[in-house]
Amino acid sequence: MDYTHTWLAPSQGIMVGFLLMFAMAHSGLAALRLSLEKRVGARLYRVGFALVSLTLAVAMIGYFLAHRYDGVQLWQVQNVPGIPGLVWILSAISFLFLYPATFNLLEIAAIQKPQVHLYETGIIRVTRHPQLWGQVIWCLAHTLWLGTSFTLITSLGLIAHHCFGVWHGDRRLELRYGPAFLAVKERTSVIPFLAILQRRQTFMIQEFFKLAYVGVAIFIGLLWWAHPWLYRAGSAIHW
Repeated sequence: MDYTHTWLAPSQGIMVGFLLMFAMAHSGLAALRLSLEKRVGARLYRVGFALVSLTLAVAMIGYFLAHRYDGVQLWQVQNVPGIPGLVWILSAISFLFLYPATFNLLEIAAIQKPQVHLYETGIIRVTRHPQLWGQVIWCLAHTLWLGTSFTLITSLGLIAHHCFGVWHGDRRLELRYGPAFLAVKERTSVIPFLAILQRRQTFMIQEFFKLAYVGVAIFIGLLWWAHPWLYRAGSAIHW
């Protein structure tokens, strides 16, 4: 019996396995950063971390694209006026939150020595954990668009991992920086704009006028242009 379009679709369990594997590798390597950097150096650690994370992420994205319509079709709103535009707007906003680390591209590529930073500018003024909210917005947009149980399960798994990342990230920064991080934590908030509304933080629009955000905008444009090709490539994968 073909269970592809039922709640028993095997791809849903496989996707959960992918998510768990990525979460353990990504968060596990992040937890071991200090000890591994002492052994192999900051640059080699960054390269290894990136290779593991990107390899698993690309495999997971490919599997998602190939099976995005598996499971039960919970709703279908793709032909509803306004929905395509809403999904694209939400997706674009999600990337502005997801990639605040683009401010240090040379460190990401290990051209400069990678370091741990205590940021308190730009998007961090809005929320201390922008990647959580970027992932939430991305998941909302894509779950709304696709409307399948496979996408819903994938989104819940991604959000759960990022919620764990909030606790894990704060814990690592507190262990590393102690009172300095606690001071930043007091002046920022996990919930977007909460610290600003409580007057613990000040929103400064000028901090968003950086080349990094121009790069994110260009990336969003390229992603929009490449979306049809990505879907075709995903559908061509048979696994």
